Amino acid sequence: MLEAALLAGLNHLLQGSGWAIARLTPFAGRRARFELPPFHLELCVAGDGLFELSADPGKPDVVISLPAETPFLLPQGLAKVVSVAHVVGNAEFATELSFIFRRLRWDVEEDLSSIVGDIAAHRMVQGVNQLVAWHKQAATHFAQNLGEYLVYENPLLVATGEFVAWRDDISRFGADLSRLEARLAALATP
Repeated sequence: MLEAALLAGLNHLLQGSGWAIARLTPFAGRRARFELPPFHLELCVAGDGLFELSADPGKPDVVISLPAETPFLLPQGLAKVVSVAHVVGNAEFATELSFIFRRLRWDVEEDLSSIVGDIAAHRMVQGVNQLVAWHKQAATHFAQNLGEYLVYENPLLVATGEFVAWRDDISRFGADLSRLEARLAALATP
């Protein structure tokens, strides 16, 4: 069931961008295995440039291993996921898959417009974008305020400038101590 949902979503993205289908069509019959332990998904490029589940148990042309944190990287986009993937196999096919996955984008507004209409879809997406921007700004301000509180109001942390000055003082003290030890050693030898 999960495989079918992932396949449907991937093919929907491909159908939304005709250029991707055109780039995949020459690779019809090639197979790719996506591994995200404990899950794996084997797909085959169909003649129409879309993916289908691979029924052939043979060796895939490309194996794409994804790290365990992949589900947490998905909100950052497929490009981020592709950048941390480990790819083994046919270089030409792997390069094309990488190119396509880095540039695939879901046009949420287009999909929503078929359900609620163009204007409502545009306003909904605009509202969500504003909400996300507000949340990012609020999180940034919260982190800055918390940092200032922990440095100045309830000093559990040290300000960067104070830390750099302290580190430089320790370094100078170490150098002075080394020079003093050298002088004492020179005085101690007859």
